[in-house]
Amino acid sequence: MIPEQIRNDFPIFKRQIHGKPLVYLDSAATTLHPTAVLDAEKKFYNECNANIHRGIHTMSEEATTLYESAREKVARFIGTPHVESIIFTRNTTESINLVAYSWARKMLKAGDEILLTAFEHHSNLVPWQLVASMTGATLKFIPLTTDGQLDMKAFEKLLAKRVKLVSLSAMSNVLGTITPVQEIVKKAHAIGAKVLIDGAQSIPHIPAKVTDLQCDFLAFSAHKMLGPTGVGILYGKPELLDAMDPFLGGGDMILEVTREASSWNELPWKFEAGTPNIAGVIGFGAAIDYLEAIGMGAIRDHEKMLTAYALDQLLKDPQLILYGPRDPEKRGGVISFNYGTIHPHDIGTLLDQEGIAIRAGHHCAQPLMKDYNISGTARVSFYIYNTKQDVDALIQALKKAATLFERV
Repeated sequence: MIPEQIRNDFPIFKRQIHGKPLVYLDSAATTLHPTAVLDAEKKFYNECNANIHRGIHTMSEEATTLYESAREKVARFIGTPHVESIIFTRNTTESINLVAYSWARKMLKAGDEILLTAFEHHSNLVPWQLVASMTGATLKFIPLTTDGQLDMKAFEKLLAKRVKLVSLSAMSNVLGTITPVQEIVKKAHAIGAKVLIDGAQSIPHIPAKVTDLQCDFLAFSAHKMLGPTGVGILYGKPELLDAMDPFLGGGDMILEVTREASSWNELPWKFEAGTPNIAGVIGFGAAIDYLEAIGMGAIRDHEKMLTAYALDQLLKDPQLILYGPRDPEKRGGVISFNYGTIHPHDIGTLLDQEGIAIRAGHHCAQPLMKDYNISGTARVSFYIYNTKQDVDALIQALKKAATLFERV
């Protein structure tokens, strides 16, 4: 994989920020779009802009075929033979909320426990807080080791018959920590618990098949893997989805409606009420084609190389405080840090003046920030279009920021 050539597929790199070439280091928040994805959406609007499933005219049938073809691509990408187990939502957040509303509120009761990790994104915390308040279930948290990995001994102690659900990120959006998902799933299933994986940060970067993971639910988003915003994915084991009530009511999710009652459509449409983001889903299909042409193994290798290089360069500076593992094998391409006494927001602003886009703040992980006794961090994150030159630009900009603050 040659990122310099890949960058030519992304029109946005023609742009300059404050007169400087764009250095985009915020892919953990959202990724950029290759021409193939933009063209797929444009082609839909130009050639077959119609609603899906219900029309019998040519354009509706074409749109339906493209939409359902994207579902088949998603199923192939994550390795499930059950295409009907792929539910389209708006984002990872909605996918998790769907499980919280339709499965957890029905299945959990007072005294049951939901096991999370200490580094969860708010999207994999707040829905379970709501479930706990409605059902009487209790939240428990797997603590971290000093280098930001899950404390697996503590996890094993927390596992008990009262645990009915383990819900965790496969990769932390703050620390970059990659969790031992297969081990966790195996041990959780041994006590009868279900497992939901928040794959928002892992699925776009690390080869993964649900046949290997054996998770019960998997949630992720298109916009973090070159696709459009407004498209999320929930994978669920068909037998679990069959037993769940609909999350939303309306058109397309019904089989028959009377004024007194309704019956539900079959999977996956039972959970897809109303007109979906048709163009976005079709664009996501093109994004999957693009990623598969490169190969997820190649993407992971490239990010490991970049992460190792960035860590080596960053840690040469004694002013830099790193959060999370230092071993690139144990983390993804996400690096959170603080730099001297400079506030993360100031770092973000100063880097922006150099054309460098990063994220600064609590990253929707306020409890984790409190654990570290900080208000936030600066965060850089890599993807297929990043290069060592991007890292070099980051290092030079940080040195410039330090010089500026020394003068203040």
